[in-house]
Amino acid sequence: MRYTVGIDFGTLSARGLLVRIGDGAEIASASFAYPHGVMDAALDAPGGKIPLPPDWALEHPADWIEALRHVVRALLDESGVSPSDVAALAVDSTTCTLLPIDAAGEPLCANERFSADPHAYAKLWKHHAAQPYANRINALARRRGEAWLAHYGGSIQSEWMLPKMLETLTEDPAVCEAAFAFADAADWLVFRLTGRLTRNSSIAGYKNIVPDGKTPLSDEFLAELHPALPALIREKLSAPILPVGSAAGPLTEEGAALTGLCPGTVIAAGNADAHVAPPSAKATRPGEMFAMMGTSTCMLVNAEEFIPVPGVCGIVKNGIVPGLWGYEAGLGCVGDAFARYADRHLPAAYAKEAAERGLHPIALLCEKMEKLAPGQSGLLALNWFNGNRCLLNDSELSGLIVGLTLSTRPEEIFRAIVEATAFGTRAIIENYRTHGVPVTSFTASGGIAQKNPAIMQIYADVLGMEIAVGSSKEGPALGSAIWAAAAAGEERGGYRDIYAASEVMGALSDKIYRPRAEYKETYDALYTDYLTLSDHFGRGGDDVMKRLLALKKAKSRA
Repeated sequence: MRYTVGIDFGTLSARGLLVRIGDGAEIASASFAYPHGVMDAALDAPGGKIPLPPDWALEHPADWIEALRHVVRALLDESGVSPSDVAALAVDSTTCTLLPIDAAGEPLCANERFSADPHAYAKLWKHHAAQPYANRINALARRRGEAWLAHYGGSIQSEWMLPKMLETLTEDPAVCEAAFAFADAADWLVFRLTGRLTRNSSIAGYKNIVPDGKTPLSDEFLAELHPALPALIREKLSAPILPVGSAAGPLTEEGAALTGLCPGTVIAAGNADAHVAPPSAKATRPGEMFAMMGTSTCMLVNAEEFIPVPGVCGIVKNGIVPGLWGYEAGLGCVGDAFARYADRHLPAAYAKEAAERGLHPIALLCEKMEKLAPGQSGLLALNWFNGNRCLLNDSELSGLIVGLTLSTRPEEIFRAIVEATAFGTRAIIENYRTHGVPVTSFTASGGIAQKNPAIMQIYADVLGMEIAVGSSKEGPALGSAIWAAAAAGEERGGYRDIYAASEVMGALSDKIYRPRAEYKETYDALYTDYLTLSDHFGRGGDDVMKRLLALKKAKSRA
């Protein structure tokens, strides 16, 4: 028997699977919560906590190494599988999670000189303090007519590599000078395992602005942003780009000592956490939309050609699977919105009922909202509680609920929030179709798809589409394990490519959510009103959301 290991490095923890190559069976699972968590209020430095400005979000790379050590060894211990029977390992991570490293590959924050410097730590995907730099980049790119903007829906945001590097260069040039290179989290982990610094075509394409294998960023464009930026990009973001599914190298002796695997084990090129997952649910063909539904939702679909689509996050050749153009869009706040409402706005009577019945508060709200008919609450919401990732690409927008009265019940508000995320999903799908990118099916994975049938039924009703669900509770980790089997190749007991690996190792659950015809008319009407609100508050009808945000920031600084 031959096996692969897939590890998904998420926002708060790493989750791993040991998977049998022959049939995709999940033999063992393990997880590890990062001791430092997300540092968004204060930097946990060796000398004590250092307050962070608003919109910062950092991680400590030492947590990733400890997670790697713990997860792989736990998988081997739980399963009893011999390390010699593990053919390959693959990792994925949140992105863009950018880390400056020295010539030996050590994080700059491990250097005593920089241990109290926030810019020397890993800037997480939700580090939004770089948004002013993203705004500058977008404005200059539009003024110059930069063609690469069409690959990113017309704009980039703070999540991208370039705003974060420009932020560091402008605010803390000493970090840029001391850094040998900047690496995304997944690529740095692959480097620690193989001794070879590479980039992968998914993260490089979607977040490093390399949409078709080569960078379109000219020195002239970069120099207008900052005179030192061309050299910084050329010299410190120059590692070779590997196609996803390829082998980055064999596991080194050092990597073997860290993980407990055998030296020479194949290590696959890194990957992005959502983009790695479609093979886990066999959603790899053109038109098959895959949605990873968790704290946020990432929506991926492949097409055979490049078609400029406004408002998307990225259109990248070989970005999701080799040989196709991968289209990415998504919602920046889904499960986060549900959890925040349940945690902060649940009345005492509801909290008591949930506790007495042994239910999670979200489960109680789902049970109650399921009894409501569409439109019964008289509420309509905008799901921008963490800004709008798509289709407006504007992190300065905020959430909205219309129709509240003194008789509004908590489950009505919760249902309106759920429906708003479904409307946002429908807007993305219709935007694709309008611009000529087919979306023929919808497959969901992630915690929401696995645990919340009431929410998934609302999605099916709003979208007017059947929704299939991936069978694995750990879609990205299983996806990484499948990519590892492709990287191993047939000669090491794997598969010739990701399509063959996915066909055998990927799996769908028996559950299919089908739209209910009796709700179509109501949801079509509500969706039309959702678009009206979206256009008014997001497309220049009224900038009240941005004025309120500016006032909030001004008062916070006062």
